[in-house]
Amino acid sequence: MAQPPLQPAHPERICWGCDRYCPATDLACGNGSVRTQHPKELFGDDWLTWAEREASTGPDTVDAPPDPSRDDPDAA
Repeated sequence: MAQPPLQPAHPERICWGCDRYCPATDLACGNGSVRTQHPKELFGDDWLTWAEREASTGPDTVDAPPDPSRDDPDAA
């Protein structure tokens, strides 16, 4: 299977939903009734830089669960 282009010249002409890369006017896979957009269309021309930065920083940190003793006025 060939790798999809990272910066296609005309991404709007192709469905990016599977590895068939069907023309936008002739969807063959049955992957819904509309084509899947390329990340370039969704996130802009610098989408790859953003994706690499997000992948290198890891998932967002999650705050620790609240301390229940802080909600209890009688706790000392």
